[in-house]
Amino acid sequence: MEPVTIQNEKQSLNNVILGKDVRIFNFVNAYGCRIGDGSKVGAFVEIQKGAAIGKNCKISSHTFICEGVHIEDNVFIGHNVTFINDRFPRATNADGSLQTEADWKLEPTRVCRGASVGSSVTILCGITIGEDAIVGAGSVVTRDVPPRAIVAGNPARIIRQTPDR
Repeated sequence: MEPVTIQNEKQSLNNVILGKDVRIFNFVNAYGCRIGDGSKVGAFVEIQKGAAIGKNCKISSHTFICEGVHIEDNVFIGHNVTFINDRFPRATNADGSLQTEADWKLEPTRVCRGASVGSSVTILCGITIGEDAIVGAGSVVTRDVPPRAIVAGNPARIIRQTPDR
């Protein structure tokens, strides 16, 4: 199926701010977020309120981008990537009542310009993935990734630096 292409700058749908030439494929659940010019969002992606995606990004299918995630320009996010925004998630409070937004602390995550995140990666909250870094498929990122580093594994560890482009 063909994606929906937004051609006019700053259109809004479901309180989503969409840049120019954004392409969104079917079954995307996006609300209260920002998606920059020229970005492409694959099928079955969720982008929650307060998340931001920069210009010319590729977000592959089945990815979950939660509140507090900020993705800068020219970033590649592979299939089935999961971001986490709460270090100590719980369903209920000590008194047994269901937690609400007031009961947890959001910890923002940043993916810097030009980074690439492989398929099936999990990124814990409070992490920064540096400029032009690469995260190998299937990795679990538990700490910051320096700029231009290539990391992989569980937990993700530095393997080497990215080659010059």
